[in-house]
Amino acid sequence: MRTELEIRKPGDFEPENHFYPKALNSQIHPLISFFFNLSHKQLISRYVHLNPTVDEKSLKDLLEYKSKHFFWGGADLFYVTTEKGNRKMVVLETNSCPSGQKSMPALTDSDEFRGYKSLVENSFIPAMKGRRLPEGKLAVIFDKNYLEASGYASTIAELTGEEVYLIPYYTNFQDYAYFEDGILFVKDPAKGAVPIRAALRYVTQKPWNRIPVQTKTLIYNSTLVCLSGGRNKLVASKAYDLFNSEIHESGLKIITPETIRDVSKLEIPLWVKKFGGYAVIKNPYSNAGQGVYTVTSQKELDDFMSRDYPYDQFIVQSLIGHYNWTSNSATGHFYHIGTVPNKKGHSYVADLRMMVVSTPQGFKPVALYARKAASPLEDHLEKGEDSWSILGTNLSVKKGENDWDSDTSRLMLLDRKDFNTLGLGVDDLIEAFIQATLSIIAIDKMCVGLINQKGKFRKKLFSSLDNDDSLMSEIMI
Repeated sequence: MRTELEIRKPGDFEPENHFYPKALNSQIHPLISFFFNLSHKQLISRYVHLNPTVDEKSLKDLLEYKSKHFFWGGADLFYVTTEKGNRKMVVLETNSCPSGQKSMPALTDSDEFRGYKSLVENSFIPAMKGRRLPEGKLAVIFDKNYLEASGYASTIAELTGEEVYLIPYYTNFQDYAYFEDGILFVKDPAKGAVPIRAALRYVTQKPWNRIPVQTKTLIYNSTLVCLSGGRNKLVASKAYDLFNSEIHESGLKIITPETIRDVSKLEIPLWVKKFGGYAVIKNPYSNAGQGVYTVTSQKELDDFMSRDYPYDQFIVQSLIGHYNWTSNSATGHFYHIGTVPNKKGHSYVADLRMMVVSTPQGFKPVALYARKAASPLEDHLEKGEDSWSILGTNLSVKKGENDWDSDTSRLMLLDRKDFNTLGLGVDDLIEAFIQATLSIIAIDKMCVGLINQKGKFRKKLFSSLDNDDSLMSEIMI
């Protein structure tokens, strides 16, 4: 847990301080480099060629969509197939202020800043233009992932030529920052209270309990984004459904597991039974792999039901597993493709994190990495076996309150060494990029819908979308 206030200056960026050691000297896989250099025109032409029912103009308009609230997001995707061999990229969730930069190989040898520069130069700085912002400095606020938060602060300093505050801002530690009349202030020991005109946010744990939904300081991304789906899986599911209805005639669709929303704890066994005894239960507001429970046996269901939880609502999703053990769902019978088998014949569940940003020219990918599960994907499960070790891919390890570590042994870089084992091609990457973009637009449109004509947060509408008193009591308006 970092609790020191820092000031980053131009020239402070040192690559070894902002990338994992294994990523620092990795060599980008040629196919990944090729993908990152594809233009929108090339992406659209290829995708429509392979999906002839998709309307080309609609896809072009969506890729050129300019976000009003959700500027920076990362979609976690499973690459799956059906019994007929139809491959799909399935969106598990979409995260606001996601990790990923520290795991990305350089696209070129001279690419010192890598995705940090791409995000700041193409999205963060343009987001400040044309807005009525208060006078003040620039900042990065964080409660996790110091490696990347500090990387963003040093990059912003480099590209703007200004000093940038790097502010720790935990739920139980807010010694250096506060909001007053919608403006973020930093408590500088040398200068007193200093107003902030714009801040990049890497606050991920219940950010709504200490950052107002609406602010005069530009918060990139705002907590409105988190509540609308960026850190709220329940509302995200509703945003996806609404947006899918809107774009239905285009032939495009956000593909997700079948999702049952607004589920009380007592109802959960009924929905697990509906999915054939295989399901995923999620606390809608958690992230970093916390609050996600895979159920493949009565023992795992009983273990879940025996615990107490801080919120009143859950979501239950169809589980994607092995062909021999996976959920029956209305969206189809999906199962994991998994990694290419190793020399022992073991294949592993893996996911793909696709990080994209909204720019004045449309959406742009800025980072990619993959993660694999701890245990091999088995064709049969032993009774009562721990399924999370087979299906769970998140690398974050919570050591204590505001104290995190990462299991980098399961990190898969998209470099010359790891990428081939994923079994992905350029068309899979294009599909992942389009799915990530659609999911971010869906949540951005939900944000727009939660602001009334007077520019105020529609609290009653939000509470009707997410009727959870525990959550409502936490939100800072």
